[in-house]
Amino acid sequence: MDYRGVLAGLGNPGSKYEGTRHNTGFQFIDKVLDLARRKGDISEQNGKRFNCELWRIRLDELDGTWLCVKPLTFMNLSGESIQPVLAWHRMAPSDLIVVHDELDLAPGSLRFKFGGGNAGHNGLKSITQQLGTPDFYRLRLGIGRPPVRGDVTGWVLGGMQDEDRKLWYASMDAGIEALQTFAKKGLQACVTFANQASRNILSKQEKQA
Repeated sequence: MDYRGVLAGLGNPGSKYEGTRHNTGFQFIDKVLDLARRKGDISEQNGKRFNCELWRIRLDELDGTWLCVKPLTFMNLSGESIQPVLAWHRMAPSDLIVVHDELDLAPGSLRFKFGGGNAGHNGLKSITQQLGTPDFYRLRLGIGRPPVRGDVTGWVLGGMQDEDRKLWYASMDAGIEALQTFAKKGLQACVTFANQASRNILSKQEKQA
């Protein structure tokens, strides 16, 4: 099977973590899977050997067939699931797009980039260690920082509230459009789209305030 790449959303398994900021990646994958059910093809794969949930999807909007992954290892061991998926399917780190929550971006913001540091994100740290390189793509969806400094753990494991939740969902919708741009036009076009989408989302929110 000739795959365009692997789309991996980061999060923690289990019902207690559903809807939390740290499960942004999982929620994004759910949106992609829903789109595939409505507009493309989707088949669930056996992810047990990789300790993950695994799907194969095909969408014209994403210009081909992709693997979608939700690691079941918990966040700080995400790489132990994602690396074997890539290895088994003979794909390189540069075939990977990781979708994750980003403290340094406000809710409603998104960024797309290739490579770089982990900024203290344990999921990214694990993936980088297991792959032996930071050279994979990242779709960063903003969750903002906690109002009380130092309460990062409680913040990322908590749920979005009110207006922030609306902005969070808007960034996920824009993130799907960003992936479509990446699949058809490449990295730089996607970077530009994500930056502009962020400005549009936040500008709309300011006008409504």
